[in-house]
Amino acid sequence: MQQIFNFIIRNSNRLLFLLLLGISLTLTIQSHSYHRSKVINSANFLSGGVYERINHINEYLNLRAENDELVQENARLKSLLFNKEDTTKAPLPDSIKGVKPADIIVSKVIHNSYSTHENYITLNSGSKDGVKQDMGVINSLGIVGVVDNTSPNYSTVVSILNMKSQINAKIKKSNHFGSLTWNGKSTGFVQLEDVPRLASIRKGDTIVTGGQSVIFPEGINIGTVDKIYIKKGTSYYVIDVKLFNDMTNLGHVYIIKSKDREELINLEKKEKDE
Repeated sequence: MQQIFNFIIRNSNRLLFLLLLGISLTLTIQSHSYHRSKVINSANFLSGGVYERINHINEYLNLRAENDELVQENARLKSLLFNKEDTTKAPLPDSIKGVKPADIIVSKVIHNSYSTHENYITLNSGSKDGVKQDMGVINSLGIVGVVDNTSPNYSTVVSILNMKSQINAKIKKSNHFGSLTWNGKSTGFVQLEDVPRLASIRKGDTIVTGGQSVIFPEGINIGTVDKIYIKKGTSYYVIDVKLFNDMTNLGHVYIIKSKDREELINLEKKEKDE
């Protein structure tokens, strides 16, 4: 305590000066708004800088905990992704002429090839679901293909992007028929062949299923006319049809049952035998 008093006595002049300086500065700041705002701004700047640095330090110290939380969250999301059942169900189409909802099997594409000349699609529905060979497969945009083979739980489909595929189709506005094929070049286009040259065709005309087979009902969308050629040495057109479907991006599909299929096949067979 004696040392403190000795220090004050030795430095009394300096301490008095600092005290008076502090009082004068305080009075000046309180009586002048300009000086007061400058002091407040400086204090905020200093405190803000300090808070920012403290925050950076806290963030750095908490990185491990945050990383642990992210790892746990990623594990939870992956668990949901790989273990959750697919409960998404496609709505039944209600605009297929002559087809009842009971005659439609909703299925999902689990494999889709489109990079070869003979492409096939695999569905997660099979014979136990009522799928049979030669059933037509469509989606909300248009035709997809025709069922080729089935197992109890799965079925394969000849894609319309298959050079062996042949489907009856027609020009919607004029009812002129042709055979829908694929030349193996583009996944966005198929070809409608054997259309008579007397048919009135324009770019943009809609092409639909013809209904002259037991596979597809009449009037299901396929695409639009893009280019028109004349087949060499014949009196028929070949039409490039731009597909409504993106055949490289297929999800849910509809398999169409045909209750009259066997009856029609037997009737046509009798006609040929006679």
